[in-house]
Formats: sequence, structure tokens, C-alpha cells
Amino acid sequence: MPHRALYCAAGVPQAAMGKPFIGVATSFTDLVPGHVGMRSLERVLENGVHAAGGYPFLFGVPAVCDGIAMGHRGMHYSLPLRELIADMVESVAEAHALDGLVLLTNCDKITPGMLMAAARLDIPCIVLTAGPMLSGRMGDRRLSLVSDTFEAVGRFQRGEIDAKMLSRLEAEACPGEGSCQGLYTANTMACLTETLGMSLPGCATALAGMSKKRHIGYATGRRIVELVRDGITPRRILTRAAFENAIRVDLALGGSSNSVLHLLAIAHEAKIALPLAEFDRLSRETPQLTTVTPAGPHMMEDVEFSGGIPAVLNRLLPMLRKNPTVSGEDITAIARRGRVLNDGIIRRLNAPVRTEGGIAILTGNLAPDGAVIKQSGVDPSMFLFRGKAKVFDSEDAAMAAIMAGKIRAGMVVVIRYEGPKGGPGMREMLLPTSAIMGMGLGTKVALITDGRFSGGTHGPCIGHVSPEAMDGGTIALVRNGDGIVLDIPKRKLTLDVPPAELARRRKAWKAPSPKIRTGYLARYAKLVRSAGTGAVIS
Repeated sequence: MPHRALYCAAGVPQAAMGKPFIGVATSFTDLVPGHVGMRSLERVLENGVHAAGGYPFLFGVPAVCDGIAMGHRGMHYSLPLRELIADMVESVAEAHALDGLVLLTNCDKITPGMLMAAARLDIPCIVLTAGPMLSGRMGDRRLSLVSDTFEAVGRFQRGEIDAKMLSRLEAEACPGEGSCQGLYTANTMACLTETLGMSLPGCATALAGMSKKRHIGYATGRRIVELVRDGITPRRILTRAAFENAIRVDLALGGSSNSVLHLLAIAHEAKIALPLAEFDRLSRETPQLTTVTPAGPHMMEDVEFSGGIPAVLNRLLPMLRKNPTVSGEDITAIARRGRVLNDGIIRRLNAPVRTEGGIAILTGNLAPDGAVIKQSGVDPSMFLFRGKAKVFDSEDAAMAAIMAGKIRAGMVVVIRYEGPKGGPGMREMLLPTSAIMGMGLGTKVALITDGRFSGGTHGPCIGHVSPEAMDGGTIALVRNGDGIVLDIPKRKLTLDVPPAELARRRKAWKAPSPKIRTGYLARYAKLVRSAGTGAVIS
């Protein structure tokens, strides 16, 4: 009775006390372009929940825009935010004994954090992603965030464009609400959420601000009430088959390398064994079917107008495993209904962009526990590359050297002490990778790091090197001038230094002092595990 009295005080009518109580975890914020349009989606979600006989309660979840956080102290917080979000959603749902959850999300770490909470709680949950942004325009030229802002800085540095053009690109590249236009991490994770079966068909690519997105939002609100009444929980959906299907879609799309971290972390919460090597096994047999920026000229709006994720699933149907979804349909039934409306955007299996998937897992003495490369964004001329190491102990030092013109053809830029512990927070390195591409070095220089990359990164950039430098991984032992061999076909990343010399260096190595010693990041660094596990908290 006192609990009911407090709900009465919060405005819940006594007549509604017997209805399913549905939490709507909303990550609305004025700070993030992908989230600024969520107020309208909150309304349609509420309407859908009410229409189906439930009672909705909105509560807030924080969001960070990785593009805005990029290149300064803020990026340390991006990946750790994922763990905070999972903990926050868990805390509110458990404290208030909610019957079910709608998870309203969009951008990079917010979506996997929400999914981790869903898997951990295992109460009925459904995800609504807010949708991709439309491309920018300059006359008849389409613009996107990475190539027309981040990489434009490198082109400006080279003198290819002037300050006036730089300002125009700044104003026009991102025209409004939504997650940035390419297969960067936000849109990759939306596509994988739909493939995992945790959002309704068509949700991932339905564009931000369009009525289709609001219609899906209303249907999502109705469906969560049905999931509660039917007792369908996330772990019935997040099976090993679901993760295999999601990895295949990721590989076929050529999506963000961050998806490896996030799928591993979600699987951990769902209690599904998902080894890092599984990504490479599936990559060997799953062709890349799209060329969405940064891996090519197309954008998320093109995927949407070509049939969306159901169309991609239709292409991959012979490879998919049966698995339930929140819609009530099996994923293979959704795939059979999918229709590809443009073969040039979503290729046929027998006419792929590449015969292998977009991500490869590398091993070798430089990455004994694995490293990740988005091979969909690598020029074929760089699939086998030998170079000399140029070593930096932070992203900031590397960026200064790049902008000063100190990086030359034939170098392998090594950025270390930027892993989950060493960063801390495993910063994304879009600034240095974009500068390298913008300065015309994308087929002349490789970059290796125990940190990670934005979904917007392309070029020969190897991240997630494990063990990381802070744990004494081999990357901590690299010295300027050492030979490094990148061999993508053989999946090898090799430091060309004799074992005896490496042993001597290891004996002399000492871990540096933590870069950040106070606050949340200091606590995070003490608890986080390696990138090879998904950088989960233990």
C-alpha cells in the first residue's frame, strides 16, 4: 500500500495500478545530434504503451556524442559510458520493479550499453533506435561527417581547400537530427540490434525525423506490453545464433570495428560464449555486400531506400540461423519477406564487393590475444605492408607529429598506452587516422594501436591490440625503427625483432604511472578487462 501511495503521488491513477509498468529509458539530450529528436519518439512510445494497456514511465540515461568528444579529454569517457548506462538502467529497473523496458537510443556507446542492461536484467525489453541523419548537401554534392569535416582538416593542412571552404563544410556536412550518415558505430549498432532481434523490422535504417520512424516507435510501445504479457525476455532472443547472424550482417555491411567490442560485451551479459576468433571464422565465408561510407560512396539513406536490414537479411538468408525476435517472427521469416530494391547498393552473394567480410582479426607476436582491422576500408595495395615503427605513447603526441608533417611514407605509426586501462577508456583515434587520409598517406602509412577507432575510420588502421601496453603487451616493447609486417590475407601482425631481444626489453619494461588518477576513469581503469574480452568490467 505505501508503494501504491507513492505512485499515486507521482500521478499514476489507482485504476492503472494493475497495468504492466513499462520503463522508457530515454537518452534524449540537447548535446547529441543523434538524440535531439527523441522528444517526438518519447510521445509515440507513450501512446503505444497506453494503447496496448500498459503504463509508461520515462527516465533519463546520459549520452555522449563521440564526434564532439573526439580529440580531447572527453574521449576518455566514451567507452566507459557504456558501463555506466548498463548500470543505470539496471538500477532503475530493479529499484522500481518495472515489468518491462523500452530502450530509446541511437549513438555509439548508448545502444550497446542499453543492450547490455537488457541482457543482464532479462526482463521483457525492446529497443528503438532514433535513426540515421540525412546526407549534407553542397549543390549536387552529398556530404558526410567524416570525409567532409575530419578529413577536410587534413586537406586544409595540405592546402587543397581554403578556410572559406572549410567553413562551408562545417555548416553543411551535418544538416540535422540523427546518427551520422555512414556505417559508423551508431548506425552499425542499430543494424546489429535489428539483426539480433531486439528491435522491430525496419527500425535500424528508418531515417531520423521521418514519419516511418514514429510509426515504428508507436508499434514498439505497443509491442513491449505484449512481450510482458507473453513473458518473452531478452535471453530467449539473444542466443548464440542471434550473435552469429549479427556478426554476418556486420561483415556484409562492412561496419564499424567497434562492433567487435560491443557484441563481445553484450554476449558476456547474455552469458553466451563468443570467442574473438569467431568474427574471423565468419568473415572468411561472409562476403561484403555494401560500400557505405567510409568504405565507399553510399550512405545510410541509400540502404534504407534499397530495403533496409530486411533486404540485407534476404541476401544472407542461406547463411542465417533461425532465431526469435521481439516482433514475434523468426529472423529467417523477416529475411524471406525482405526485398532488395537496388542491386547496386546491396549486392548479390554472387557479385559481392569483396569475397570476405568487412572485419578481420589479426594475431602474431605483436598481438598475441588479437587485434582488429576493418579490411573493408583498406586499399588492396595495403593488404601486405612492411614498414618501420614510429612510436608514440599517446594519441596527442602522434597527432602533433602528423600535423607537423613528421610522418612519412613507409612508416608504421604505433600509438600505445591508449587501451582500456592505459587510456584509460580506449580512446577512438579518428583525428589521427583522418589526418593521415586527408594528407594523402592512406596507401603509404599504417597505424597500430591498443586503442580503437571511430566507425568513420578507414585505411590500414589496426586497433584493439591485446594485451595492451599497460598490461605489458608486446606493443609496449616496440621501438622506433623496428620492422613491422601487416599481412591481412594471412591475418598476421608481426614485430620483426628477435625473441631474445624482446625478452631483454620485457625484463627492463616498467608500467608507467596512470594518466588519470582520480574520479570515475581511475576506478574504471582498475576494473576493466582487455579489448579481446569486449573491455568488460570484472
